[in-house]
Formats: sequence, structure tokens, C-alpha cells
Amino acid sequence: MVTKKKEESDIDIFQSNLVPKHEILGGEEKSELLKKLNVSLKQLPRIKEDDPVVKMIQGKHGDVVKITRKSLVAGEYIYYRVIV
Repeated sequence: MVTKKKEESDIDIFQSNLVPKHEILGGEEKSELLKKLNVSLKQLPRIKEDDPVVKMIQGKHGDVVKITRKSLVAGEYIYYRVIV
């Protein structure tokens, strides 16, 4: 009996409640964020381009990802990462 090996594309990782919502910021949003926080892209936390979530949202090098995580204390917690 031959079993088919599951590939990354066969699994929807967003169905898990452990994976928070990820969005890629547009150009205008990205520049407003950097100006608001008074930081450069190099100062943001990083996420690798080969991360499964980044692959699913089709992020590319230099994009900023907005991650919205649920919190029992704050309700929602938002943080940002740059794709490297």
C-alpha cells in the first residue's frame, strides 16, 4: 500500500487556533507605520521568507507583516515583522 505524502500546500495552517491572523501591509500603510514608530525596516523583528505562513500569504523579501494575536488580557495584540 502506497500512502501519499502530505505537502505544505495540502494543509491549511490557518485552521489552527494557534496560528494568528497574518496580513501584508501595503506600501502606504508600511511607510505610515515606520514613520509612526520612528523606526527603519532593519529595526523591526524579522520573519523568514520560507516560513509556512509567509509562503501561504505570498509574502516576499522586504514586506511588512501585521500579525494580530488574540489575548485574554488585551483582547487583541498587534505586532509587525519584516520578511527577510
